[in-house]
Amino acid sequence: MNHDFNQDFFALFGLPRRFAQDAAALDAAWRAAAAQVHPDRYASAGDAEKRSALMLATRVNEAYQTLKSPLNRARYLLQLSGVDTQEENNTRMPADFLMAQMEWREDIDDARASVDALESLSRRLRGEVKAMQAELETALDLRGDLDGAAVLVRKLRFMEKLDQEISDAIESLLD
Repeated sequence: MNHDFNQDFFALFGLPRRFAQDAAALDAAWRAAAAQVHPDRYASAGDAEKRSALMLATRVNEAYQTLKSPLNRARYLLQLSGVDTQEENNTRMPADFLMAQMEWREDIDDARASVDALESLSRRLRGEVKAMQAELETALDLRGDLDGAAVLVRKLRFMEKLDQEISDAIESLLD
């Protein structure tokens, strides 16, 4: 494994720099890298080597967490290309997406009393998220449409918040 702290997360694991990733290959690359830099392997090393191993282990884990999440992986790819997704300050969305979000919120409110209804909404939401992730793959890997990908990341962030809201509602009913 290359110990260059300046390499990107894809290079760290020897993976192609693209949105579409083989989850099993990512997991295997992470396990191999984590084993190589695990601090226990450096227990008898000097202080500088121990610190370096700890920093590498932290970087390996950060890289894995970033690349295993489709949303974080897309953000990271955009960041590598110099694109700011502006998730915190750009709330402009297409009108049809805003209408769909209002409908989602109404559906969640209507389903709050039923775990089954909330779980059904969760499944439907995850289906829409998968479709958006497929659009993101096309935008990033096939078309190089960075602006379109940034909009999709903002949409997916909103969908992630809806998913958390549904999960919280389910949890409150089960308590």
